[in-house]
Amino acid sequence: MSQNNPSQLLPSELIDRCIGSKIWVIMKGDKELVGTLCGFDVYVNMVLEDVTEYEYTAEGRRITKLDQILLNGNNIAILVPGGSPPDA
Repeated sequence: MSQNNPSQLLPSELIDRCIGSKIWVIMKGDKELVGTLCGFDVYVNMVLEDVTEYEYTAEGRRITKLDQILLNGNNIAILVPGGSPPDA
């Protein structure tokens, strides 16, 4: 397996390479979070720091700043390394 070809990375290897970097996490439901990935486990539970939480409600988008958060991997839909929501 070539270490230079990103298409041959395992998902866990890609997430591991994102530790210490910004990651955009799209949750099941109406929440998205952007923060620095501190760590994760085999269930993809994640700890993020310097987090901005975007919640989409009937009234519009609500933004909350958090120092640190633990995310349950069961509620994560999509991970975008280095990304952030449009118009963030």
